[in-house]
Amino acid sequence: MPVGALTGPERGWSTEALVDTSLKRTPLFDAHVKAGARMVPFGGWEMPVQYAGIIEEHRAVRTSVGLFDVSHMGEFEAEGPQALAALQSLTTNDASALDIGQVQYSALCYPDGGIVDDLTVYRLGGDRYMLTVNAGNIDKDWEWVTSHAGAARWRNVSGETALIAVQGPRAEALVGRLAERDVTAIGYYRFAHGAVAGVRTLISRTGYTGEDGFELYVAAGDAARLWSALLESGRPDGVAPIGLGARDTLRLEMRYALYGNDIDATTNPLEAGLGWIVKSGKGSFIGRDAIEKVRGTGPTRRLIGLEMAERAVARHGYPVVKDGTPIGIVTSGSYGPSVDRYIAMAYVATPHAAVGTEVGVEIRGQVKTARVVKTPFHPSRTKK
Repeated sequence: MPVGALTGPERGWSTEALVDTSLKRTPLFDAHVKAGARMVPFGGWEMPVQYAGIIEEHRAVRTSVGLFDVSHMGEFEAEGPQALAALQSLTTNDASALDIGQVQYSALCYPDGGIVDDLTVYRLGGDRYMLTVNAGNIDKDWEWVTSHAGAARWRNVSGETALIAVQGPRAEALVGRLAERDVTAIGYYRFAHGAVAGVRTLISRTGYTGEDGFELYVAAGDAARLWSALLESGRPDGVAPIGLGARDTLRLEMRYALYGNDIDATTNPLEAGLGWIVKSGKGSFIGRDAIEKVRGTGPTRRLIGLEMAERAVARHGYPVVKDGTPIGIVTSGSYGPSVDRYIAMAYVATPHAAVGTEVGVEIRGQVKTARVVKTPFHPSRTKK
C-alpha cells in the first residue's frame, strides 16, 4: 500500500514537508530530524509523520514496541477546594469516582451538547487534578476551562511538560528495565510516580493504540535523555520510533475517535458512541440538558465502522450513500495494516447503522461498496 493512501490533508497534515517558522517544536525535534523523520505541520506543530514507513511502524507497535513523541499534547492542572466541583461542572464523566492515582476518559461539552474536546483526567492528589487535552485545542480549551470554572486554581503546564508514549507487547518489559519501581503493579488507566532512566516521571498505563503500554510525563528538559535511554535499552526488543501516520492507523483499527475528524463542536457524545463517558446522574454539567434531550429521542445519526469491499480508501469527507441517496459522511479511513482491510469510520443515519448493512462510499465520482461492521476492527490488548 503506497504511503500516499495513508496520509494527506484530510489527516490534518500536509503531503509535503514544509518549513514554517511559525510552527512549534517539541523538545524532541532534533532527535526526530537526526533519525531521518519526515517532518510535517500538524495542529500548529512540526511533527514526525513517519521514519521507516507507516506500515512498518504500525506493525512494530503491534508486534514489539514503539515510541511516540506526543509532547504536543496539552496539560492543565486544577487544584484547591473547588477543583472537584469545577471538573464536575466542566466534564461529562464523574470525576468524583476517581481514586488518587487513577485516570478517566472524559469530554468537555458546549451547552448545545457539542464537544469542546475529549481528554483524560488524572487525580494527582486529594484536591489536585491534571487534564490532558488535544494539541490543536490547547488555547481553546484553556480559555474554556478558566472562564467556566474559575473557582479552581488553574495552571497551564503544557510548555514545561513532555510526553512519550511507549506502546506494544514489549512495552512493559522495556519500561520495567529502566524504572525504579515495579511497573507491572500499575493497572490500566492508573498511574504512579517514579524515576525512569533516572528521570522523574509520571508513569501512566494509558495509550492510543489498543496495545499495552505507558505514557510517560516528564519535564521538557528531560525528554531527550529519556527518549535516548528508551531507544538504547529497547534495541533487543526491536524498539522503533513511530510517527503520526502509524499513530493514526493504529487508533483507527481500535475505533478511537480523533478530534477534528470523528468528533468536534457539531458532535453530540451519544452520536459518537461516547455515552459511556456521560454520567448525567452526577448532577448538572455544561451540555447535560442537550445530551439528555438526544438520549430521550435517540440520535438521528451514529458513528459506525465500515469495511470496504474492494481496494479503495474512504477518506475524511467522502459521502456515504444508500441506493443513490446520501445517508452520511466518512470521518476517518485508511488501509488497516493489522487487519489487512480497507476500513473507515463514518456517521450515517441511524436506520442504516446496523452491522451488516451494505452501503456505498462515493470516491472521486464512483460509488464503492462497503459494509457496516462491528468495531473495534482489531481486538484490544491493553492490560486490564
